[in-house]
Amino acid sequence: MKRPLPVVRLRVPTDEDAVAWHRIFDDPDVMEFHGGRAAELSVYEELTARQRRHDAEHGFCLWTVVDESGQVVGFTGAQPWPGDWGPKGEIEIGWRLGRAHWGRGYVTAAARQTLERVRGAGVAEVVAMVDARNARSIAVTERLGMRLAEVFTIPSSEQRGHCYRLDLHQRQNPDITQSNRMSQSAT
Repeated sequence: MKRPLPVVRLRVPTDEDAVAWHRIFDDPDVMEFHGGRAAELSVYEELTARQRRHDAEHGFCLWTVVDESGQVVGFTGAQPWPGDWGPKGEIEIGWRLGRAHWGRGYVTAAARQTLERVRGAGVAEVVAMVDARNARSIAVTERLGMRLAEVFTIPSSEQRGHCYRLDLHQRQNPDITQSNRMSQSAT
């Protein structure tokens, strides 16, 4: 039996969200596939400022994910792949949640909203770059209907990684569309 996804709201990150991201990502479990530890607050301040600019210019960014009670639980969104390896210039979707919020459907609900917003901004295809050991994120890509397109070595860690792809113009899964309508009508 499928459980209903939680209602989440995506917003352009604020200055205060930098502090929230720094606090909730300061956990070795959360950062396991992102260098092992949280960045300094200044990194999150720069990141949230960059996301505000990106949203204004392109109509999408890494949005802050807010739960039903208004609490910041993480981020999800899209931006051009920043690496000089991998899918250069392609639009990557990604997510990160505080540990206390794992396993509740927040990422799937938020990522589905991200796909709708990115599609609405005219993006034809997205990728998700995932460490091959990250079973939770791989499961999210599968729930989103993404397909494994490439296996690669992550230069910074020498670990195996996966590149998942999704054509945003292909016929939409009715479960995804219905879930997005329900989430968006609640915000």
